[in-house]
Amino acid sequence: MADLFLKGWVEQGGRRLSEEEVLAVLTENPRDVSLFGGEFCLRYGEWEARDHFGIVPGPSPAGTVTCDGEVVGPVDPCYPAGDLDEAVVEAVALRTVDGAAVALSGGVDSALVAALARLPAVVVGLDGSHDQRRALALAEILGIPCDAVAVTEGEVEEALHEVVAVLGDPNPVDASIATTEYFVCRWAEEQGYGRILAGQGADELFGGYARYLDNDDLAAALEAGVADLPRQVARDGAVAAHYGTAFSLPYLDLRVVAAAGAIPPAEKVRDGVRKAPLRKVAERHIPPEFARAEKKAMQYGSGIWKTIQRLARRNGYDHVTDWLKAMTCDAE
Repeated sequence: MADLFLKGWVEQGGRRLSEEEVLAVLTENPRDVSLFGGEFCLRYGEWEARDHFGIVPGPSPAGTVTCDGEVVGPVDPCYPAGDLDEAVVEAVALRTVDGAAVALSGGVDSALVAALARLPAVVVGLDGSHDQRRALALAEILGIPCDAVAVTEGEVEEALHEVVAVLGDPNPVDASIATTEYFVCRWAEEQGYGRILAGQGADELFGGYARYLDNDDLAAALEAGVADLPRQVARDGAVAAHYGTAFSLPYLDLRVVAAAGAIPPAEKVRDGVRKAPLRKVAERHIPPEFARAEKKAMQYGSGIWKTIQRLARRNGYDHVTDWLKAMTCDAE
């Protein structure tokens, strides 16, 4: 019998499997790994597999089953499109285990996760930032502990240099997002949390970006956003791995993805409201003012993007892109 290497966790039918149960499935038929949900990278003899979006880093391509290095099929349990509320609740419940915390910004995505998970939370940003105020207010309402990591300009510059070294040659958007995540992951390592529940993926699935408003082909724009998720997941995973922790993403649970995919694009962005179906679900679990409020992306609401712009000018660069390229050259 081949040995099993498993990083992350596996589930089937809404139940997390033990390593012994995973091994039993693979011993019976290794191809059945294609039916696994969860967030995992595994190896069993000549067989390897990673979860659908590649949330857990590994040598094989995201969302594939390989045998002797050749792709032989996808990893997709093919969950039917069900009720969105039930899907989100189940996705969070599967990820709510000991050793996990929540990255909370106060926006609807992370707020809903925090309300369902009831785990300790963290918010990152400059002191007095929008995200800090919103997250602490929600945490008080929910009755959950929330650490506020207040960062300084000097810490942002130091973190940005580290992020560039980890990611290689990031664009300004990726660099600013990863810098914000850097502080979340550093906090998680310091506090002993191996996994961080986060709201990534909701904007792509439900139409959360401003660019989705007044879009001539909303369906195509949403499809392109979902197609870009594995790249974003790889970026986030690289930052988390730098601190020995990992992101866990309920909105990329394939039940949620299936439920979101069954919702017509016109219902996701309507009457100027983005992520309308998710907000409707959120209103059942969090106060309406948090479910309905528009939210800036983490790099903006935390104040980190403006800090990066200011630091670029202070270092003699008119554009953040030029500063990042200089950092990349220095790191090589």
